[in-house]
Amino acid sequence: MSEQPINVPPEKGPPGVAPRRPLALRLAHGGPFFHIQRKLGLVHETDLRAWPRAALYVSLAWAVPLFLTLPILSGSSSAMSDYLSDPAPLSRFLIGVGCFILAEKRIEATVDEKLSQFDHTALVATGSQALQGKAASLAERRKNAGFAEVICLLLAVAASAFAFDSHRDGSVLTWAATQEVDETVITLAGWWCLFVSIPLFFFLFLRCLWRHVVLVGFLHRLACFNLRLVATHPDGKAGLSFFGNYPNAYWPFVFGASCAIAAALWKHAGQSALSATTFATVMGAWLLIVLVFFAAGLLAFSQPIRAVKEASLQKISAQATIFQRSSERHALGENVAANDPSEKEDLAGPDMTKQYEQVGKVSSLLVDRSMLLPLAAAALLPFSVAGATHLPAKEVLSVFKKLLLL
Repeated sequence: MSEQPINVPPEKGPPGVAPRRPLALRLAHGGPFFHIQRKLGLVHETDLRAWPRAALYVSLAWAVPLFLTLPILSGSSSAMSDYLSDPAPLSRFLIGVGCFILAEKRIEATVDEKLSQFDHTALVATGSQALQGKAASLAERRKNAGFAEVICLLLAVAASAFAFDSHRDGSVLTWAATQEVDETVITLAGWWCLFVSIPLFFFLFLRCLWRHVVLVGFLHRLACFNLRLVATHPDGKAGLSFFGNYPNAYWPFVFGASCAIAAALWKHAGQSALSATTFATVMGAWLLIVLVFFAAGLLAFSQPIRAVKEASLQKISAQATIFQRSSERHALGENVAANDPSEKEDLAGPDMTKQYEQVGKVSSLLVDRSMLLPLAAAALLPFSVAGATHLPAKEVLSVFKKLLLL
């Protein structure tokens, strides 16, 4: 099924506010890699074709090396079973690559839907519209920058070169390499992984990270604009709570990355004893890294929410003082403290008690546990599966629940 066209018509905002075209960064579009895929017919402007592409890239990264481990090609009767039992290719090339591709559509759709709501509710004041346009253009250029994808590719190649050295020094003797006399010989499957599978995995991983960094930068600039926030908004976040759960769109990506790291932990645990303390520490550290990285964009809005909360409390408090002193004069005939006969009754105004209580409960943090629960589960689940193979399931489940509900 095709996606909705990106070029949607302007939507009307509140009365008296000019219509604005919904903001969209299109995080899955643009850049050399996207254009190459488009020329090859793998994607279209209005259709990312996520599932067919995921099947293709998983085939290139995982299925081809599997084929190359056939006894007739590898010369070994155990190569295929070694490959299938190795958690590294399974987690990286099958799960990781597939998740990275499938995550693109979900991330783009969620982020653009949240950004368009900024325009639909006219949260950016009229005077900051030009700045918003410039910030969006800057983010678009950085997202599509060729140098960024070149750097991602170079880092991916460096990761593959590191793996090559591991094979050559004999520290990895599996389906990827064999030992003949005093020489380590890399197999066909090993060469394919070094030239195709490993670079593809790390390139997709780093490309998504870079585009999220661009998004975070844009959100921090957006938070500096004049925003039409109101402390008494019923969402308890000054009107910005709708944006708080956008990091959950990254859960497939986080799950793919977590599987790769958990597989490395599983291999390490197989070589040395894994204690429950070490296991809990690694899981907690990884969860912290994931939440901080993907919630960084939300922290940008803490300052404007806090500012509107403090300013609103000051004004409401001043109005409440006038009202309560007027009520006191009606009840007692005078004010107990600093009685001033010149204070007029007509300055009493409305009772601001409820508004004061409501504004006092406003949270300046868009991040909370319930909003990020899917992201946290995606980060922890692969580690729990890996840990359960070396530790009692009861201990693993206890650590998982404690971190998930922290």
